[in-house]
Amino acid sequence: MYSKDSRMDKLQEWDSAWAEPYRQMTTNPWKNGILDVKTIELICVGLNAACTNLQADGTRRHIRAALEAGATRDEILIILKMASLLSIHSCSLGAPILLEEAKAAGVEPIAKLATTPACDKMKALGQWNTAWEPFYELDPVWTDQFMTTAISIYADQVFTPKQVELLSIAFDASITHMYAPGTRRHIKAALKLGATMEEIMEVLKVCVAFGEESCHLGVPLLAEELAALGFE
Repeated sequence: MYSKDSRMDKLQEWDSAWAEPYRQMTTNPWKNGILDVKTIELICVGLNAACTNLQADGTRRHIRAALEAGATRDEILIILKMASLLSIHSCSLGAPILLEEAKAAGVEPIAKLATTPACDKMKALGQWNTAWEPFYELDPVWTDQFMTTAISIYADQVFTPKQVELLSIAFDASITHMYAPGTRRHIKAALKLGATMEEIMEVLKVCVAFGEESCHLGVPLLAEELAALGFE
């Protein structure tokens, strides 16, 4: 992603014919003005910190860049909360399968009645996802506990609803997650909230730029191993 990291200088030194067009492609979102740099850096914090990725070096680099671009502590903290809650897709994937296979096996779930104020509030905010119904059916108490942790993302108004949807697109479309139902749901919501096709495409391009982390990780290691073996 867009940075002045010396590790990319080494890539440029070794293979400038490849590195230069790659640099132009990965830095494009930072330069065309469609999304502001703060938003881009917040997306990058999320991509690196996501529970599907956990890249410490990239998370630190983009936290610093986000702060320099004007992001606040609370904004970055919301991104980290979203990165943590991405893990709910384990239940989005698994709970429907559990219900289907249990039905096929003749096993009935134990009926559970509970008050679920957080789930009710998510519904009132228009943020309830029908994909959550299977694990709500299986364990409404736990589901409400989860929704209690999720509700601040939508209720605290640190970001606008449109910004939340753009950030959510990045999490779901990221190369380490690629969760199609969520990507579609958040694209649909973002368009409804006034996001342009160009803005959404920029989010997807930043997800592609995340691929540069392979070189951020690997180029220094290659240089170190070459040096250890006496190669130039």
